[in-house]
Amino acid sequence: MEKNIYIIRHCKAKGQYPEAELTEAGQEQAKELAAFLKDIKIERIISSPYLRAKQTIAPFAEAESIEVEIDSRLAERTLDPNAVPDWLQWMKDSFKDLEIRDVGGESGKEATERIAGVIHDIVAGDVENTAVVTHGGMTTLLLRQYDEGIGFDQWKALSNPDVYVLTVSDEEVRYERLWKS
Repeated sequence: MEKNIYIIRHCKAKGQYPEAELTEAGQEQAKELAAFLKDIKIERIISSPYLRAKQTIAPFAEAESIEVEIDSRLAERTLDPNAVPDWLQWMKDSFKDLEIRDVGGESGKEATERIAGVIHDIVAGDVENTAVVTHGGMTTLLLRQYDEGIGFDQWKALSNPDVYVLTVSDEEVRYERLWKS
C-alpha cells in the first residue's frame, strides 16, 4: 500500500523555545492551513510536543475530529542548551557535516535518525494518509534523507507554515512541496 505522509512545518511563532506560542499571524496561518488540508483525506496526526506545532494543527484537527498524537521524536533539533554565538554559520556547517554537534547539542545525524524512526513507524502501520507536524530543521533533515542536495539553502527557504508530501511505496520514496507561500 502506498503511504502519504504530509510533513508540516509549524506556523509563525513568538520564539524557538518549546513553549513559544504562535503569533497572531501564525494563528491566522493555522486557519489557512486547516482550509488547505481540508480536502486531503488525513486519517492520523502526529505532532512535535512543542506548543507552536500543536497550535499549528489544532484548527484542522478540531474541524476533522482527529486526535493529535504527540511524539517527542518530532521535537526540533537541539543545537546547544546554551546560545551558539554564530548559530546561522553553525547551521550552515551542520548541513555540510551531519556529525557536527555542540556540547549538549544534537548532530544532524542523530536528529535525522529520530525523525526517520517516526517515518518508519508510519510506513509499518495501516494508515494511508498521516500528517506529521514538526519544525524547519527536522523537515530539512528528513527531506535530505531522500535528496542529498537538500541542505542549508533549502532550510532557509522554508516558509511558516510549509507542507511537503512524502509518498512511500514498495518501489520508491518521492516528495513534493505542496504549500505555495
